[in-house]
Amino acid sequence: MELSVCFILYLLVINLAALAVCCHDKRAARRRARRVPEKTLLLLSAAGGAFGMLAGMLGCRHKTRHPSFMILVPLMCAVWGVLAAWLAIRAVF
Repeated sequence: MELSVCFILYLLVINLAALAVCCHDKRAARRRARRVPEKTLLLLSAAGGAFGMLAGMLGCRHKTRHPSFMILVPLMCAVWGVLAAWLAIRAVF
């Protein structure tokens, strides 16, 4: 399989996982059940799931009052967006 296809599949899977974990943590917060550590949520974002985490944050209204999330997650979205664009341009030329 070509590298760009693998990269796209990786981003798709990690973003879906980040979205699912964010929504799960929001449900756990409502039920006062065991929570996902903030470090884990941020690591998922740093590993490529920033867009899924941002969608979960805004869609579920989760962690939107935490400055660390409101700064770091969009920043990681920008980093992963630039990396994806750079790889896409590189694949074309």
